[in-house]
Amino acid sequence: MDLKHRSRSLVEGPARAGARAQLKGMGYDAEALAKPFVGVAHCWTETMPCNFTHRMLASSIKDGVRAAGGTPMEINTIAISDGITMGTPGMRTSLVSREVIADSIELVARGHCFDALVAVASCDKTIPAAVMAMARVDVPSVLLYGGSIRPGCWRDRDVTVQEVFEGIGAHSAGRLTDAELLELEEAASPGIGACGGQFTANTMAMVFEVMGISPLGSAMVPAQDERKAGVAESAGRLAMDVLTTDVRPHDVITRASIRNAMVAVAASGGSTNAVLHLLAIAAEMGVDVTIDDMDEISAKTPLICDLKPGGRFVATDLYAAGGVPLLVRRLLEGGLLDPDAPTVTGATLGEAASDAPEAPGQEVVLPLDRPLKPTGGLAILRGNLAPDGSVVKLSGHERLWHRGPARVFEGEEAAMAAVLAGHVRAGDVVVIRGEGPAGGPGMREMLAVTGALQGAGLGPEVALITDGRFSGATRGFMAGHVAPEAARGGPIAAVEDGDVVTIDVTARRIDVDLPADEIAARATRWRAGPNPHRTGVLAKYEAQVGSASTGATTNPALPGGQRPS
Repeated sequence: MDLKHRSRSLVEGPARAGARAQLKGMGYDAEALAKPFVGVAHCWTETMPCNFTHRMLASSIKDGVRAAGGTPMEINTIAISDGITMGTPGMRTSLVSREVIADSIELVARGHCFDALVAVASCDKTIPAAVMAMARVDVPSVLLYGGSIRPGCWRDRDVTVQEVFEGIGAHSAGRLTDAELLELEEAASPGIGACGGQFTANTMAMVFEVMGISPLGSAMVPAQDERKAGVAESAGRLAMDVLTTDVRPHDVITRASIRNAMVAVAASGGSTNAVLHLLAIAAEMGVDVTIDDMDEISAKTPLICDLKPGGRFVATDLYAAGGVPLLVRRLLEGGLLDPDAPTVTGATLGEAASDAPEAPGQEVVLPLDRPLKPTGGLAILRGNLAPDGSVVKLSGHERLWHRGPARVFEGEEAAMAAVLAGHVRAGDVVVIRGEGPAGGPGMREMLAVTGALQGAGLGPEVALITDGRFSGATRGFMAGHVAPEAARGGPIAAVEDGDVVTIDVTARRIDVDLPADEIAARATRWRAGPNPHRTGVLAKYEAQVGSASTGATTNPALPGGQRPS
């Protein structure tokens, strides 16, 4: 293979003297311009702890690229913090940022004719966005996860930001004092890195190790671990290896590897957001994977990782226990993964995990014959409230059925106010609508509300459904991603206070006790409030985004929502 298979057109020949002149002015000499160009994309920002190490990691990656005979070119893109924007209008930008990040990496990689690509990503949307860009450009590519934060310590136990959000609810219910909430706030995030539980960032990092686009064993090295720089340098060297062997995303991201990733999500109790992101990546690659694949896989995959938000441990504990390779080895032993799926290293998944270590006495990854639950951490429910599907998280609680009166809220803020004021009662089904991909716009996460319900002691007594999303830190009997959403005419728009809603996981149903003609009539009458964003990215997203059941990707062929003009 010609290693400068794309960059020759940018810098070779007399007609390209102008480009060479500008690059030489930046310090690229003739020798550097003669080597393959490797883009090093990252999401460094000072707005969150997740991505704060990216400049340092990019420097080490570039060292690895140079050592292996390439010329690295560093590029930077944006990121939105889910945890910091949670519960505010700013959260509407989070899922939208996935598309913007993917677009920006794709544009620079195409525009500057990179021969290969390494992306560093750490927070919820940057990780799938980087892989979506890789899928589009389809040059030899490697993903490096920036790593998890270490847990904080409060009252002699490990805590994460999850406990802070639940502490807000406990505070509103009088179960925590002002001083105790402040003490928890100051303890929960003792450094930099992505949120520590098996929330969305760590779920997606695991996903891409198992899928093979990240080298197995690289992701769970913590953000502030002294070994992380070495992992980054190795990723730079690996980028030149995959360029030499011409291993491309279309070789690695296949139906088999995406289904392998779904197995890891189910076995680890991973985030419901993994469903959105995996479907979006399948769409980018043209791979035939649907929301029903997730349900089929979860139904036959035991939950074997004891990780927060439902379990005891965090990502740094998983790393110490043996990391993702240990989980993969367990799942391979049970015949739950395709061992022949390829990875960027050239080894198959089975070969890469064959000698995975296990720390003596570890309790994070359980044996297959002693699972936490016999089935995985997610289920897909349909019914007259979610004909196109919804996602319910099953890890962290034992409930499979709930029936109760609806408490309906137009948007997250109204629901949060009701929870903090004590207006939600045991037995209720909290319904939050108008928060879908188009209706938000932006499909906000609901951790502020779900955390407050848990902290107030209502977690075991209520259920919640929404056309919005849940944070990976959400726990409890919660069904999100209800599709179609209210703004697209979905039946969730028909529910009124007092209507009886039944959630039945065993039957895979979510229903309201109303006849079909009444549901249709009410849904037709419902209108979202006006979108304050008449121009700009949120307006474009509302008009173009698809359904949560297909990954909430932008689709220009779709009509706009039902908002009044």
